[in-house]
Amino acid sequence: MLTTVFAWFQNLRWSDGIDIALLWFLLYRILLLLRGTRAIQSLLGLLVVFLIFVVSARFQLYALHWMLEKFFAFIVLAVVILFQSDIRRGLATAGMRLFPSFKGKPDTGATEEIIRASFQMATRRIGALIAIEREASLDDYADSGQRIDARVLTDLLFSIFHPTSPLHDGAVVVQQGRLVAAKVFLPLSLSRDVSRFYGTRHRAAIGLTEETDAVVIIVSEERGTVGVVVAGEVIPVADANELRLRLLDFFRIDSRRAPAGGQS
Repeated sequence: MLTTVFAWFQNLRWSDGIDIALLWFLLYRILLLLRGTRAIQSLLGLLVVFLIFVVSARFQLYALHWMLEKFFAFIVLAVVILFQSDIRRGLATAGMRLFPSFKGKPDTGATEEIIRASFQMATRRIGALIAIEREASLDDYADSGQRIDARVLTDLLFSIFHPTSPLHDGAVVVQQGRLVAAKVFLPLSLSRDVSRFYGTRHRAAIGLTEETDAVVIIVSEERGTVGVVVAGEVIPVADANELRLRLLDFFRIDSRRAPAGGQS
């Protein structure tokens, strides 16, 4: 065994090393692209199916092996269907994201502005959806709305979601402490587990967090309440301090960096 391995390394050319390194780099970039999305769950599912295929061949489970063999004949088409949105996003951003982009921690000032605006709007019964990007890119969703690219400010959020504003429908998207788009329409959740008491705004927040790892802050105009939505779960928050602690936890910010107070 050791002799075979040694002989293999002796026959290894420098171009083979480059070939292997490039392959690992591409696989790494694909995993980074899929991280934080539901596509990674589908990828793991395909891996499980492949393992079952190998086991069926090893233990001569002919019927199961034949069925999976026919399935893998269409694997390319299946991958394109399952990952079409991720493939589209990856091709569109391949030039910009050839090398890793090091995302810093969310801007504390922007977080405080969002918290303040959320409870001011709740007091005045103004509905709002604020989607905050984490690992999974929200570029596709931002492109569907009105591009802004501005500092996150309480007054700006308030003016966007005011009922008289032409941008009040939909959500705003926040990336790396910047408000990048407004009037963004999020995918509605189709889950039957969603409470029938939730309206379109809640279903949109749940839908986005089912597809990505984004954090969505939702302000209900009917109830005058604030909630935070993560991974399809709506978490009500009672006050600004609780919302701040939730965001600090979700984004893993050292709580010592957050300013004290700040309640609205």
